[in-house]
Amino acid sequence: MTASQEDYLKTIYILLLHKKEARVTDIADYLNVSKASVNRALKNLRDLELVDYETYGVIELTEKGKEEATNIIKKHNVLKAFLIQILNVDSNTAEEEAKKMKHAISEDTVNKFSDYIKSIIKVDELKCNYSPENERCQNCIKLKKKKRL
Repeated sequence: MTASQEDYLKTIYILLLHKKEARVTDIADYLNVSKASVNRALKNLRDLELVDYETYGVIELTEKGKEEATNIIKKHNVLKAFLIQILNVDSNTAEEEAKKMKHAISEDTVNKFSDYIKSIIKVDELKCNYSPENERCQNCIKLKKKKRL
């Protein structure tokens, strides 16, 4: 899957999560692209069996599409967490760089980043279900307290 296709898939997932539906216009507005570009991307995503979509209809993710979208989001969140929590990169820079990096990294490497973050933070001592891809965990007061120690 191309970086562009990943961005479309992630956008559809986010729109479905927050608005309960995704339409061509919503995707175009969210990504700041033309409706024609969205339609081309949807055709490609449909060919990859990631979306169910009929022209002028609501767009749905297939099970495969949902799985891919959550993996894309996980990659982004783990990379962002690594940049912020381990390398002390500021949040805005980390956001932009994680967007770019997620397209060039394997699932296996993301899992290793995640394991590394957990080992540095000593998750067992936090007495919670810390996950570096969870935004709440990234902002957790226990984590911030642990860093100060």
